[in-house]
Amino acid sequence: MIKHKKYNAVVTGLGMYFPEKILDNKYFEKIVETSDEWIRTRTGIIERRILENGATSDLATRAAQDLLQSAKVSPEEIDVIIVATVTPDMFFPATACLVQDNIGAKNAWGFDLSAACSGFLFAYQTGCALVESGKYKKVMVIGADKMSSITDYRDRNTCILFGDGAAAFLIEPTEDLNLGLQDSLLKVDGSGREALYMKGGGSLNPASHITVEKNLHYIYQDGKAVFKVAVKGMADISYDIMKKNNLKSEDIAYLVPHQANLRIIDATAERMGISKDKVMINIQKYGNTTAATIPSCVVEYYRAGKLKKGDKLILAAFGAGFTWGASYLIWAMD
Repeated sequence: MIKHKKYNAVVTGLGMYFPEKILDNKYFEKIVETSDEWIRTRTGIIERRILENGATSDLATRAAQDLLQSAKVSPEEIDVIIVATVTPDMFFPATACLVQDNIGAKNAWGFDLSAACSGFLFAYQTGCALVESGKYKKVMVIGADKMSSITDYRDRNTCILFGDGAAAFLIEPTEDLNLGLQDSLLKVDGSGREALYMKGGGSLNPASHITVEKNLHYIYQDGKAVFKVAVKGMADISYDIMKKNNLKSEDIAYLVPHQANLRIIDATAERMGISKDKVMINIQKYGNTTAATIPSCVVEYYRAGKLKKGDKLILAAFGAGFTWGASYLIWAMD
């Protein structure tokens, strides 16, 4: 029996894209009963980006192209493309297929992964597993969502929260087991399905005049219920992965949390004993971009010179499903 060499999966390239159009909090003061102060204090959001023309595949394609250009990688070298999204262009073909064609990744296969705001974490774990198998050399994992396409701008509870964007990781193998993904804890609990969902358009409620009239094609969120479980879920699992890997708060260079609400982020950092200067934040600029929040934070901080090789990161998320999880990785890029 041939034994395969053990590999770890490391991030070797990064890319991101956010549309130009900005909706600030003042915009929402004009269309729903809210205020800039209320939005800032409750969520931490100041503005968000909106894609006026195009779809999720366009966001993902631009992020992928940014990655290829910055990493100096040819599209033909890509083996697999995984797109984490809850706003695919259509049910089929997969958004990953559209991105593959758009960037000219002639040798790649791929698929979409749906886990809402935890989507990127789930896709990252999946991409790393493919690389660790020894079968694939270059896996592109993209978190991309056009949340404006499923947001009801008459619903003040949700319309202020979401934005559009995409970000991507290139994952490759290394024989250095002290770099890359070290551990993941990922969870789902379907009993939370009534607190955060979009019920229209699937096999349960196929598109019809009735589903449109009932606003079933928009995101619905029971804010209080989600906030309560998200605070505990994200904080606990982040603490658990630290404890499992014998990590102390001073060992962590950064917590990279899903950017849904600044209060949830603060609670997670507090549970981990991590100071605010060690928490990656970009919610003020982009709002909640669902699958794009975690990778976009990493891209921005790396490009700002704030990440260095050997830094220990905890990525954490909570989303509809319910889905939640945390990943521990050691940064490999200089």
